[in-house]
Amino acid sequence: MKYLDEFSDPDLARRLLGQIHAATTRPWAIMEVCGGQTHSIIRHGIDQLLPRGVEMIHGPGCPVCVTPLEIIDRALAIARRPEVIFCSFGDMLRVPGSRDDLFTVKSEGADVRVVYSPLDALQVARDNPGKEVVFFGIGFETTAPANAMTVHQARTQGIGNFSLLVSHVLVPPAIAAIMESPTCRVQGFLAAGHVCSVMGTSEYPPLAGKYRVPIVVTGFEPLDILEGIRRTIVQLETGRHELENAYPRAVPAEGNPAAIAMLRDVFEVTDRAWRGIGTIPASGWRLSPGYAVYDAELRFDVTGIQTAESPLCRSGAVLQGLIKPHECAAFGRTCTPRKPLGATMVSSEGACAAYYAYRRLDLVEVP
Repeated sequence: MKYLDEFSDPDLARRLLGQIHAATTRPWAIMEVCGGQTHSIIRHGIDQLLPRGVEMIHGPGCPVCVTPLEIIDRALAIARRPEVIFCSFGDMLRVPGSRDDLFTVKSEGADVRVVYSPLDALQVARDNPGKEVVFFGIGFETTAPANAMTVHQARTQGIGNFSLLVSHVLVPPAIAAIMESPTCRVQGFLAAGHVCSVMGTSEYPPLAGKYRVPIVVTGFEPLDILEGIRRTIVQLETGRHELENAYPRAVPAEGNPAAIAMLRDVFEVTDRAWRGIGTIPASGWRLSPGYAVYDAELRFDVTGIQTAESPLCRSGAVLQGLIKPHECAAFGRTCTPRKPLGATMVSSEGACAAYYAYRRLDLVEVP
């Protein structure tokens, strides 16, 4: 199939690695924002093939991982209600709240269902008019258009027993927050190609200019990532800080105008808490006033829930790029995919899950 081999060609990979080594004269720290890119980097050992001193910092680009604990606890409270059918993608069911996860709630008798699209949840609402159907809408700009369209359809079709528990976050404000942190070591970014395929690239040149960092829009295959790293290092070595699009086959500069129009109709920008990081101003979406009746937090009045993170989990430091997953003392011991302490060990895009799957021998020695 096209792209499966084309963007994993070992000869081209060796050529790109040679160009990266030839261009590098000093240490550099580059953050890949997207968790899908993190998994590709770790799975293919890309970080181990780079020149000595070039470090890939794993960013907070896993949507499951950054969903705040209070939202998970609100989801659990809603799902436990007898009148509710709670629908979610499968990767959210193992994410730990303060005490339980959605799998546990389901095992206790709650009607928790895995769906593959928010439209599936809307169909559940049509089929069960006597129940309240809630869809757990999380993610970055990539998943938001489908959730926006579903709420729009619910209003258009008069489906009143459907609501959305919203936890959407935005990439550009996260980049700004990372750069403004006093502990920031990032000198360049690989931006998430799928986010830019929706939103376009217009938000990134101001960030590159303000913080004097190159930002290269990158895909997810090995050659995509190597080309993104090569372009970032060339910019760093030549003192440039610009936006480059290394993923033109999927990312037009203008993004997807229809999706953007739907997002602007259904959502409005709000401050949003990121798990392990804290609140980042103007970094998320909530339902706009015209769609507020479909807001599950308001419908079920769960905004006052108190939360408590595990004191052993250092996923916040992982998400901020301050440590690598195996540098956490709980990694692979008290925290595993079967018994996770934090979301970064659960998600298919979580850095801890990637290290557990591909780097089992990198466990740190704990006295």
